[in-house]
Amino acid sequence: MKLTELAELLNPPSNHIDGYLVLKSDTATWMLSFMRGQFLYAEDEYHPVRRWDRALKLNNPDWDWKSHAAQLPERQFWQLSLLAQGINQRQLSLIRTKLMIRNIAKECFFELSQSKTLERTWKPLSDSIIRDCRSVALSSRELQMILGQVKKLQGQWQESGLDAISPSLAPTLVNTADVDQLPIDRQYLTGHFTLWDIAEKLSQSPSEIASSLLPYVQQKQLEFQSIADFSMPPSQVSFSVSMVGTQSSAQLSAPAPAPTKALLEMEPSPAIALTNGSSVSKGHRASTPTPTRSRFTSLRTTQPTSPPSATFSSKEPPLIACIDDSPVLAHSLKKIIVPAGYRMLSIQEPMRGFAELIEHRPSLILLDLLLPNADGYSVCKFLRDTPVFAKTPIIILTGQNTVVDRSRARLVGATEFLAKPPQPRHLLSMIKIHLSKNQ
Repeated sequence: MKLTELAELLNPPSNHIDGYLVLKSDTATWMLSFMRGQFLYAEDEYHPVRRWDRALKLNNPDWDWKSHAAQLPERQFWQLSLLAQGINQRQLSLIRTKLMIRNIAKECFFELSQSKTLERTWKPLSDSIIRDCRSVALSSRELQMILGQVKKLQGQWQESGLDAISPSLAPTLVNTADVDQLPIDRQYLTGHFTLWDIAEKLSQSPSEIASSLLPYVQQKQLEFQSIADFSMPPSQVSFSVSMVGTQSSAQLSAPAPAPTKALLEMEPSPAIALTNGSSVSKGHRASTPTPTRSRFTSLRTTQPTSPPSATFSSKEPPLIACIDDSPVLAHSLKKIIVPAGYRMLSIQEPMRGFAELIEHRPSLILLDLLLPNADGYSVCKFLRDTPVFAKTPIIILTGQNTVVDRSRARLVGATEFLAKPPQPRHLLSMIKIHLSKNQ
């Protein structure tokens, strides 16, 4: 399915009502929740708990969601219930939670884009849980950004010759005696980790991992198996969770079923060319994770876990991000930065702009302390705690140029402290120094 067609399907029928879209293909069903036209959450029917757990550990690792899930009175829309609970109790960071939702949406959108046709049903929903999640809802602009990322993911997956493989499959060694050297540690090739899981743990893309394992599949030393979803923590209330629009349900508190083998048999020729020189036979496809009623074609995503280096590329100049709610200051900074040979990304609202930071990964960040709906110190600390920006230079811009302010900025991880409005020569000198250090 073309992404333009998918984008049309993702539009709710009205921006004035709450509800969810049920999108059903021949093999799978997804449920997408909306509030007043803004996207809240995406759920598939195969690995909803595993996907949730993986994204939460990446973005909100300190929150013990299982203990809260065990206390839920009922578990329809359990993800939204937990998000609302964590937000109301101030146990979840809003920015990290938005990033988590973006990661999950990107995976599900990629999966949806692999379907040839989709049956679309809109279900209205009146629930206070949705209203409690409003602060982390994604705008239509953010959805467009995610679809742009999905397009890149499709290209990477296809270029690597991985159309026959689902990232929800678990690589498993079967002939270990003949395997001398492996591209990844053996502990990840036991049938307990999907390609998604391994990618997150190793801070690599699923396409890199899958393509590195293809030669071992061709030599029949490795198989890809379907893998069961995680079980929900047991509850005092007996319940089943069914995907809306399907006839199957999963008893989430029951033990996980044994994995079903899905051997990926590949011959050396005729083949689809791989970037590493290997090949995959067109006549064989990998079986995808299969529940009791259907096959499952999953997706891949790039987790932003490895901090990029701020390098001076020969193709395009370094990108400087300016996080400040003042258009006047942004314009002044642009007049200084752009003529000096840099690119500039202006962000006026950090909550929504964080998605753009993740998307573009600037080489250096200029951060104002006085921001709407956010504390600059908290934003700085969050950026430092996010692996993508762990080593990115962050220069604080503020009119509060005191010893206390400077000390506090250092404590939250600021690289430098600069009074505003900054002097052009001083600002450019500081940018050059820190970019050179990070290079």
